[in-house]
Amino acid sequence: QVQLVESGGGLVQAGGSLRLSCAASGSIFSINAMGWYRQAPGKQRELVAFITRAGSRNYADSVKGRFTIPRDNAKNTVYLQMNSLKPEDTAVYYCAVEVSGLDYWGQGTQVPVSS
Repeated sequence: QVQLVESGGGLVQAGGSLRLSCAASGSIFSINAMGWYRQAPGKQRELVAFITRAGSRNYADSVKGRFTIPRDNAKNTVYLQMNSLKPEDTAVYYCAVEVSGLDYWGQGTQVPVSS
């Protein structure tokens, strides 16, 4: 069993920055990909960014140039650094990790961006 604890969400003004954290614990032998998804009100959940164990990163077009996804393998932690936030970034953000072929999800953290 893998547990994910997210932190760092909260209200932010447009143009501001926020950093989300996701720490994984439990039966972890090797975490492969770690990533962030988000779900805005009335919309489907979408991929924001992910990073592989080797450090390869992939970003949604809507966040390229504004968000980065650092990862600390020693701490089994992934971050989402969000800069130049826009009202359309408002969503619940979920951390997800892939361990031995299985996907695990965090509980979600709200990020409202005011205009």
